[in-house]
Amino acid sequence: MPTSLSRRSFLKSATATGAVFAIGIDPTGALAKAANAGGNITPFVKLDQDGTVTVIIKHFEGGQGTATGLSALIAEELNMSLQDITFETAPADNARYANLFFGSQGTGGSSSIANSFMQYRTAAAATREMLIASAAGAWGVDPTELTLRDRVISGAGRSEGIGAFVEAAAGREVPSDPRLKDPSEWTVIGVDQKARLDTPAKINGSAQYSMDIQLDNQMVVAIKRTPRLGGVVTSFDDTAARDIPGFIMAIQMPNNKGVMAYAETTWAAFQARDALEVTWGFSNAETRSSDELKADLFDMIRAEPEFQASEVDLATATTALDGAARIIEQEFYFPPLAHAPMEPLGATVEPTADGGVVLHDGAQSPAAGLAVMSQILELPEDKVQVNTLYAGGFFGRRSTPDADYLVELALAFVVTDRTRPVKLQWSREDDVTGGYYRPAYAHRIRAGLDAAGNIIGWDHRIAGQPIFKGTILEGFMVQNGVDNSSIEGARHNPYIFPAHHVGLTDQKGPTTPNWWRSVGHSHTAHAMECMMDLCARAADIDPVEFRLRHLSGDGADQSRMAGVIRLAAEKAGWGEALPEGHFHGFAAHKSFNTYVAEVCEVSADSAGTIKIEKVTAAVDCGIAVTPDVIRAQIEGGIGYGIGHAMRAELTLTEGTVDQSNFHDFETLRVYDLSNIETHIVPSTELPTGVGEPGTPPAAPALANAIVAAGQPLATELPMTHNGIAFL
Repeated sequence: MPTSLSRRSFLKSATATGAVFAIGIDPTGALAKAANAGGNITPFVKLDQDGTVTVIIKHFEGGQGTATGLSALIAEELNMSLQDITFETAPADNARYANLFFGSQGTGGSSSIANSFMQYRTAAAATREMLIASAAGAWGVDPTELTLRDRVISGAGRSEGIGAFVEAAAGREVPSDPRLKDPSEWTVIGVDQKARLDTPAKINGSAQYSMDIQLDNQMVVAIKRTPRLGGVVTSFDDTAARDIPGFIMAIQMPNNKGVMAYAETTWAAFQARDALEVTWGFSNAETRSSDELKADLFDMIRAEPEFQASEVDLATATTALDGAARIIEQEFYFPPLAHAPMEPLGATVEPTADGGVVLHDGAQSPAAGLAVMSQILELPEDKVQVNTLYAGGFFGRRSTPDADYLVELALAFVVTDRTRPVKLQWSREDDVTGGYYRPAYAHRIRAGLDAAGNIIGWDHRIAGQPIFKGTILEGFMVQNGVDNSSIEGARHNPYIFPAHHVGLTDQKGPTTPNWWRSVGHSHTAHAMECMMDLCARAADIDPVEFRLRHLSGDGADQSRMAGVIRLAAEKAGWGEALPEGHFHGFAAHKSFNTYVAEVCEVSADSAGTIKIEKVTAAVDCGIAVTPDVIRAQIEGGIGYGIGHAMRAELTLTEGTVDQSNFHDFETLRVYDLSNIETHIVPSTELPTGVGEPGTPPAAPALANAIVAAGQPLATELPMTHNGIAFL
């Protein structure tokens, strides 16, 4: 995805509504000016006559720090403290608030700062110049004599707060090319902040999540879904549910995917849902178990691939391998995984007096919610408001191609008389068994080494369930039959391999596949980086040196990857003596245009039990807008990657998911990982993503450290399936 955005590609516009001045970008391509907030205008910064500066956040908070990062861009160009900024979420509007990489409104793909960096700075710089010009006009001086700092305009012997010039600024022409501050002038961008802007509300309890919504007279609905993936309701009996205090009614979903239990409270809804007796039809349901699906994947990677996913074809790679001095071969397996954010899914629809509705949702895509409500409730879009709340984690689950939980909510509301608010609430068990997962994948890699230990051929075969095929995004993400989400990180990689072939075979999977934190990189990085260590050991070359050998040349990809590899190795003390019983493992990967290298230090006791002692990470994400947020995101990504690789998996028995909650879907435990050190490479490149890139190298770094400790290589995840025990 492109991240280079020119100032001149943005058009500026101003709106004046009473005492409020907003400025932003007109996406139509023409200089625009409006007298109100209507039209096709995208305001990002809003000023009030009392001097309040409000940033409109188009990328929504799921704990990843977007409110702070986007506000920092505005604060920088307005020469003000970040702590003096207030923020509010943008309304649902694809035209005004589109993610420039997606073409529609949405938060994900580690794109928030990358696609907003120039956009928000330009809006703030234009605001600064218009305020200064208005003050200069009022005082009869040249604008070059004035400065704006801390919401006060000063110069020519005078000073006054910006609120006094809001109305005049709203009437001025918007500068066509406002001057952006030079990096040497930055006082906010690249500086650690005392606290994130969303922290106070989360500490004092005023922050609202989807789960927090409690409206007068609302009903809560919980859904009894099929125990076997793909099953449908044929009949149900709610006799037992009627005995639950607070039970209201039970209704079969119009799409026959479940039965909805309505009650006065969440607990009553859950109890009533569990009391329903449902007869299911399984004629089109999944009947396979995990062992069958896994065997099917291995059969696929051992056969000729269905699709050629690389420029190099299989015959060329085979010829190169035939001439190798030594061939290293390995197969890998990755199980399905649930997203498991701390806040289970849920949202509320509230009827309004004018016949419309308000959707209360911790949304990754507010515009998707607007579209779903409009279509299912048969309302014009101007009758649907979206109140975007905080979300207790995304990881991709609150945005699916079919908007699953939003469709459920709309159906739960449309079958009522529409006089009462309806709140849909999932349980943790609903989430884990719900069927929207990172699908299972298998990899087979054959690497050929020459006599000097250099890779001269690489045949990489991948099999798994495609994520984007059959969705509205297929045209964007699938080319020549290849779903990019299945092979990203394996096909285009900074390493330079002659005869680098990637082949792909699709599996007709049992689950509804969905993007998961780092998407395809979550499995391709593990296979690639474990294989790099296998090759390094076979060549008797240090793993770090081996990687650097395959990053030769002066390409930006190679130099930036080499930079994080060297930095992580240096900071971790790679090659230096470690305490007795301690071992290092290394991995590096590029994802979302960001380069991350990680060194995992483990210890092993006399029984071989592994304890993670420390992870040292280096990240090159371009300009580091908010370093403290970057470090937090890399740390979270590492924990997410390691935690799911150690013990977590989803298995099926005749189409039924075996796991149900954190007791058997075992993600990271508090005692597993306590020491992470993150180093940020100084850069003048445009910012890239940080929400996901910490995840891909985490598991292979741990796996390689475990091998160094004398334990087996984790070729089948979770790692416990390889005989590895953790403290």
